[in-house]
Amino acid sequence: MRLTSKGRYAVTAMLDIALHQQSGAVSLADIASRQCISLSYLEQIFTRLRREKLVNSVRGPGGGYFISEALDKITIQRIVRAMNEDLDARQCRGGEGCAQGEACLSHALWDDLSTMIEGFLTQISLGALLEKRQAQFPRQQTVQIAQIRRR
Repeated sequence: MRLTSKGRYAVTAMLDIALHQQSGAVSLADIASRQCISLSYLEQIFTRLRREKLVNSVRGPGGGYFISEALDKITIQRIVRAMNEDLDARQCRGGEGCAQGEACLSHALWDDLSTMIEGFLTQISLGALLEKRQAQFPRQQTVQIAQIRRR
């Protein structure tokens, strides 16, 4: 199992767009500046997000990105999977051939952990994550989050 910076930054960038898209398409340069993420790294991330149809792009002056679906329909699991992150804690990747062709002694533990991670990330939507952020930081972007939820 390995959640890389690409997966974490993809979630952060999607949250950034959700917070700012009501003013128009959100540019990668703006995300890079606000979130301190390399622009070239964001370009790689958004190639994958666009391929998975999680964002739509607008070209030209004032161009950038919008989230393609309702925030409550996009799970964190979908965003992380779009980055080809390996969230499987099992060394054998579920083949039960981790110890000389047989299941290792701790196979059931890693199998359960993988299931829990997948379930956890599937249960959290981008909308829910925004609500949680708003609860933690109530003075920041209260109006923006209320506007987003109405969409």
